[in-house]
Amino acid sequence: MRLTEVEAYAGPADPGSHAYRGRTERNAVMFGPPGHAYVYFTYGMWHCLNLVCGPEGHPSGVLLRAGEVLDGHERAHQRRPKARNDHELAKGPARLATALGVDRRLDGSDVCGSPDAPLSILTGHPARPEQVLSGPRTGVGGEGATHPWRFWIDGDPSVSPYRAHTPRRRNSTRRQVGT
Repeated sequence: MRLTEVEAYAGPADPGSHAYRGRTERNAVMFGPPGHAYVYFTYGMWHCLNLVCGPEGHPSGVLLRAGEVLDGHERAHQRRPKARNDHELAKGPARLATALGVDRRLDGSDVCGSPDAPLSILTGHPARPEQVLSGPRTGVGGEGATHPWRFWIDGDPSVSPYRAHTPRRRNSTRRQVGT
């Protein structure tokens, strides 16, 4: 897989980060050494993959948002049967994790070790600097929305569309008890 879109998160200084409110069982890997996978489960059905990149004890990471499948198209299509074409296989963070077969079992995996590991980062060919754009992170609101920490390859069809943060609405109707 060739990464085409990522988002950075700066731990306790970043309201958009899972580590903003401190260490939990869910985000503990973010506080560990760099070069490990932080995999979390979201919306009760999807996994997302981050790479821990800060020094040990300082939680920061990069969410892998989108990519182009270069090898293993058949397997990726088996994992993502609803993808209409190759560009949709890993277009978005949950789709990327699904196409790669990533789930919580890979949380904490060393991705900088052996290239034969279930998940590893390999040297590739970087995009030309003028092709890499940055802007606000997708779906991040409040103070976290001000950071232009989303990076993508301009014009790449596997890049997911930008979505501004939409605040959750609280249920305004009250239930009457005892009637």
